[in-house]
Amino acid sequence: MKTRVLAFFFLAFTASLSAQDFLNMTGKPPALRKVRIEQRLNIQIPLETQFRDESGRTVALSDYFGRKPVILALVYYQCPMLCTQILNGLTGSLKALSFDAGNEFEVLAVSFDPKDTPETAAAKKANYVRRYGRKGAENGWHFLSGEERSIRSLTEAVGFHYAYDPATQQYAHASAIMILTPQGKTSRYFYGVEYAPRDVKLGLMEASQNKIGSPVDQAMLYCYQYDPTTGKYGPVVMNIVRLSGAATLLVLGTALIIFWRRELARNKARVTVTS
Repeated sequence: MKTRVLAFFFLAFTASLSAQDFLNMTGKPPALRKVRIEQRLNIQIPLETQFRDESGRTVALSDYFGRKPVILALVYYQCPMLCTQILNGLTGSLKALSFDAGNEFEVLAVSFDPKDTPETAAAKKANYVRRYGRKGAENGWHFLSGEERSIRSLTEAVGFHYAYDPATQQYAHASAIMILTPQGKTSRYFYGVEYAPRDVKLGLMEASQNKIGSPVDQAMLYCYQYDPTTGKYGPVVMNIVRLSGAATLLVLGTALIIFWRRELARNKARVTVTS
């Protein structure tokens, strides 16, 4: 009986933890400890910062602002997993809109890997312009690459914190897109890899009027250590396993409470009969 009671209290304590508490107790991989996305709303991005477009031409961020809201996707073009999902999700959302990239808004994909080149950017652009399938999309969807200093200037401004792991030669990062006003101020953040078309449309309409949205809950996915040769994932799946473990403990704890109460009731009934 004493063992069951101790087990109950352990399970009840574990089940009472939030998902974040549970992950903090088990510990994040070192590469993920600084990875996060701050919602830095109404922050002016550095429009003077220079990058290279997919043709290799030197451009400033200001070239894409001034008249229309801009959807910003921070990715890297050699990413084996999550960045593709971000761009796929964005494409799916945009295809459901009546608005057209290049007319009502601009799309700006910027690589945070300084090793990416205009060639890798051009390949990505060709793929997603084809997927998007709208006439003139090549004029409204841009893929940039740049030097470390330029990249850091932009990512720090929008609160996008990532880390490079030399051992795996991959980046740990979270997933989100941002909507910016025509003047280059952060208006909305959308986390995850799927973005509701209705919400994106509303965000674009608000940003076009220079309105700033409200902070949203962060449901971040981490991209880290995907091995395409084995098809196995690293800490991303471990986080899911840990969360699943917490949920399992919650169920077990609930079941144990019910069992304990029934046992107490049976013992009480035996005592009553004996008396």
